[in-house]
Amino acid sequence: MTVSASDLKLIRTSFDRLRDDLDSHSTEFYEALFRRAPYLRSMFREDLAGQGMKFMTTLGVIVDKLHDESAVAEQYVGLGRKHASLGVEAAHFEPMREALLDTLRAAMGAEFTLEMEQAWRRGFDQVGANMMTRGGIAPG
Repeated sequence: MTVSASDLKLIRTSFDRLRDDLDSHSTEFYEALFRRAPYLRSMFREDLAGQGMKFMTTLGVIVDKLHDESAVAEQYVGLGRKHASLGVEAAHFEPMREALLDTLRAAMGAEFTLEMEQAWRRGFDQVGANMMTRGGIAPG
C-alpha cells in the first residue's frame, strides 16, 4: 500500500504539529500505547522519555522520506531487525498505530480530520509492512 501525494501532505502537516513539542508528545505516545496494550510495557526500558524522543525522531525521518522508499530502505531493515530482536511481532503494530493516532488527536484536537487519520493509517501500515518484510518480523 503506497501513500498518495495528498496522504503525504496530510501526514507531514500533522506531524509538524508534533514537532512543535516532541518531548510531551513522545510521552503521550507511550502513555497511549500502554493504555491500549499494557502487556507491551515490559518490552521497553525505563527511560521512556529517551525512547520516545528516539521514536519521534525516527518517525520524523521516515515521514520526511515517505515518498522515496529507497531513501529509507536501510532504516527499515535496521528498524525491523532491531524490533524483531526485541520480540516485536506483527500484532504489536496495530496498538502502536492506534497510540500514534491517539497522540495526533490529542495534539491537534478538531484539526485532526478523518482524512488525516486515514492518511496516517495508510502511511503507518506502509512503514510497518516495510519493517516486517525487510527486518524479518513474521507477519501476523
